[in-house]
Amino acid sequence: MTALPSSGTTYAWVVEHPAPIASGPLRRVEREIPEPGPYDLLLGVRACGVCRTDLHLAEGDLPPRRPRCTPGHEIVGDVLAAGPSADGYAPGDRVGAAWLAGTCGRCRWCRAGRENLCPASRYTGWDVHGGFAGHAVVDARYVYRLPEGLPDEDAAPLLCAGIIGYRALERAELPPGGRLGVYGFGASAHLTAQLAVARGAEVHVVTRSAEAQQLALELGAASAGPDSPPRLLDSAILFAPVGTLVPKALEALDRGGTLAIAGIHLTETPPLDYERHLFQERTVRSVAANTRADGRAFLAEAARLRPTVRAVRYSMRHADRALADLASGGVTGVAVLVPP
Repeated sequence: MTALPSSGTTYAWVVEHPAPIASGPLRRVEREIPEPGPYDLLLGVRACGVCRTDLHLAEGDLPPRRPRCTPGHEIVGDVLAAGPSADGYAPGDRVGAAWLAGTCGRCRWCRAGRENLCPASRYTGWDVHGGFAGHAVVDARYVYRLPEGLPDEDAAPLLCAGIIGYRALERAELPPGGRLGVYGFGASAHLTAQLAVARGAEVHVVTRSAEAQQLALELGAASAGPDSPPRLLDSAILFAPVGTLVPKALEALDRGGTLAIAGIHLTETPPLDYERHLFQERTVRSVAANTRADGRAFLAEAARLRPTVRAVRYSMRHADRALADLASGGVTGVAVLVPP
């Protein structure tokens, strides 16, 4: 194992007790710099994106899987040390760590290339400590090489917002030159819309935020507004974790259309009427995490397209404020934490 450059303590944010974000469930603590295991890398965190999943974890929408866990799964970091089996990485390498932190590699899902469905899958910032910290330990088998020349605060959101959006777009089965509806326009949506436009799609955005509507139009959307799209859609992606939007999105689909629901958490969905919402072969599909193949494919596409990342910078000292702003709708684009 490469020797640690130094020993001592580091700072980290932890979810003390899941609760509404206004009550302060996050707490900043000091802890020992972790030591990497055989397949691990110790990273010095350069930037970490703030995802709505982090908010779900802090507020308890997702039940905690380990006590006092550190959120954050869009990590850009420098390799400081590597375990003896962490092949291919050296101190100073810049890498990215994402939501998927580990799988068993043996189950029928893993063997079929569908590791995102592995029953033993583990996740950064939920099962293992994440990047709202000065240092993070990640499995070298689940990290990504990052495009050269891409600033840290632009690279971080690609690691979840971008990758999950990519998988959601694939699950939506948008035909070439088709019409795509995007419901909600936050971190993931503003990257996915650009990807769809670059592929030749006609994108229609539904969001209540006037600032997000303006951003959508700047990024190439054909329309952006608070109500239903002006034309029937071939495909749609629901990014907003709002179950009442499911029937509305289905009503906007043309025959044979597909709705992909991208979030890990969704509020209660109203009853669906078969003839109004599902008949004529309309389809609803969920999106469960991602595979490493998704991550590699998206980052290669992003390296070519260089999508605009609307990053809102926060000091790592203010991770709690970033989550609070996200909860209140005060972030247009994506919040990114950077070291103080």
